[in-house]
Amino acid sequence: MIIFPAIDIKNGNCVRLTKGDFSTVEKVADSHMDTARSFVEAGATWIHMIDLDGAKLKKPKNSDIFFEVAKNTSLKVQVGGGIRTLENAELYIKGGVSRVILGSVAVENPELVRAAVKEFGAERVAVGIDAKNGLVATNGWLETSEVNFIALAREMGAAGVRYFIFTDIDKDGTLSRPNHVKTKQLQNEVAAFGGNVIASGGIKTINNIITLKKNNIYGAICGKSLYSGTLDLKKAILKGCNGKEK
Repeated sequence: MIIFPAIDIKNGNCVRLTKGDFSTVEKVADSHMDTARSFVEAGATWIHMIDLDGAKLKKPKNSDIFFEVAKNTSLKVQVGGGIRTLENAELYIKGGVSRVILGSVAVENPELVRAAVKEFGAERVAVGIDAKNGLVATNGWLETSEVNFIALAREMGAAGVRYFIFTDIDKDGTLSRPNHVKTKQLQNEVAAFGGNVIASGGIKTINNIITLKKNNIYGAICGKSLYSGTLDLKKAILKGCNGKEK
């Protein structure tokens, strides 16, 4: 299992939110580069980065920060937030980003997702499934659709998607443990076509990592737990098989 340490960016700052609520924004680090380098020192191979401004604006806003991390560290960069067109995705891929996350467009324009997978390859594209009570949220989590999270995964699997980032919004930033039931349910569903689930939201301790690994989850995104000190990144990576892809 791969551990993805996370940095969310708003107004150029490293921040965290609780349950996706922009009114709860909290600065967690002074430097995105120093933070990224600390992840490398702990043994991380990937980093998960979100453009919170981009998510609200519906277009990339902090791309230079993501390019800087990709260029000046050994980390593979996974980026989401505001990627609404093939041109947006191409901007990131050409800039050195290893994987782009398509969220709202998976609901609003599924054909774009299909085109992205065809253009860039399944390894370079992930679909973010952010759910509240099992229904997919869009537009920076400001709106909730009528689309069930499992139904969306099936549709995206048919479009060629093989990587799914699942966030239970009610768990995000709460340190209250992941929604293991829904995460495992989604992994079991997508495994039928070779899909992989990356768990996000609620991870607090090494025990959460152990449970996710037992449930055959492909990856785990860790943010607030690292900044609050409830999870040691180095130990989490070791527990997750040294970050090697299964």
